[in-house]
Amino acid sequence: MLTAQTGQARVTVHCTVNGVPRTVTTVPNRTLLEMLREDLALTGAKEGCGTGDCGACTVIVDGRPVNSCLMLAPQAEGKTIRTVEGVAQGGRLHPVQEALIEYGGLQCGFCTPGLVVTAAALLERQPSPSEETIRSALAGNLCRCTGYGKIVDAVLAAAERMRTHQGEKA
Repeated sequence: MLTAQTGQARVTVHCTVNGVPRTVTTVPNRTLLEMLREDLALTGAKEGCGTGDCGACTVIVDGRPVNSCLMLAPQAEGKTIRTVEGVAQGGRLHPVQEALIEYGGLQCGFCTPGLVVTAAALLERQPSPSEETIRSALAGNLCRCTGYGKIVDAVLAAAERMRTHQGEKA
């Protein structure tokens, strides 16, 4: 399909975003970040560097953190994507979000969406990470406002809360 105004080819992307099946018609060279922000009005992920170095644009694709500024929208075909808007469930903040607030692991907030989704994905894969594992997982998320100590402490606390909550369910 060509657009009348630009003559540029269009592609249709079918994916699931935050649990909702979505169909987006866009241009082939649009990034996943642009598709999320401009086509789906999900503005939590931010463009910091545009080169995959800062992590501000991190989203979860099929269970793994991805720099959405480096992934083209058509590559999202058939994928399951979770943004920071989809991390909280049932009107309740995710334990990572709660702990970041409690431990003072946020300041300006620009990097926060990427940190939240990266930490949430880590805790889903590994419920009892070590401090070293957390630091390694968050290495692609740059924060210029904090010293990372409070962020790591918050993720450790969130992991403990999630394990305790799982134990209550069993």
